[in-house]
Amino acid sequence: MSTAAQLAAARSPAACRGPERAGYPHGVRATARIRAVHNGRVTTLPQLRSDGPFHLRRLHTDGRGATVGIIGAMSAPLGGDRLTLDITAEDRAELEVTTAAATLALRGPTSDPATYDVCLTVGEHAYLRWLPKPLISAAGSNLRQTYSIELAATARLFLREEQLLGRAGEEPGHLVSRLLAHRAGHPLLDQHTAYRSPEPGWDGPAILGGHRATGQLLVVDPRLDTRRDPLLLGGGSREGCAVLTPLAGGPAVLATAVAPTSSALRELLDEAQSRILVS
Repeated sequence: MSTAAQLAAARSPAACRGPERAGYPHGVRATARIRAVHNGRVTTLPQLRSDGPFHLRRLHTDGRGATVGIIGAMSAPLGGDRLTLDITAEDRAELEVTTAAATLALRGPTSDPATYDVCLTVGEHAYLRWLPKPLISAAGSNLRQTYSIELAATARLFLREEQLLGRAGEEPGHLVSRLLAHRAGHPLLDQHTAYRSPEPGWDGPAILGGHRATGQLLVVDPRLDTRRDPLLLGGGSREGCAVLTPLAGGPAVLATAVAPTSSALRELLDEAQSRILVS
């Protein structure tokens, strides 16, 4: 059994096993899967399984890695949907996954929350880049998003995500997000965020400070120099800011940013990325 398969088998039984079939009569149930394997020369994709709103397409690349684009085949996630992306980079594989457009969470036919689970497994000496377009939490939506990440000791991960709370001129929906990562079987990060009523203080100075764009960048790489103090980026509270923090559980750095607009957020994350990758 490969290292990636062992990591996936050790995952929590509830994580990435696919959406439950009972108890939610409304909404889409879908699990899309990507598996990348190194054949000794290049990375191949023996499993590329589209499902529901996820249409998977291999994109052209000149290198030894593989790139997959996710194209939305329908409006999702809506209230009551149960959506899962299960992505595995086997030992020595190099895989990049992106989305063709922003993910828009909308009000559905039921008040039940939608769930959107992204499961990432990275084997020994493998490299996975997760680069989706922003997630937009529209007014009236109710979404629970979870990242479950399992990394081998020599795995590399580059994860960048952006969340826009509400479209122009509207309040956001209710968004709950969790980022749970393990490296070599040990906890690396467990971060939980929640926005919009009934969450207390979600818009206060300790969390968003009135901003409506937030995002994070997680880089895990055995070659990283993490002997650093936390670093604050940005011009201040009105323009947004980002914090770079080394993680105690491994050669990893987390950048978390808040900003008034999506363009300001991207600038902050771009600066954070350049600071991390030149170290």
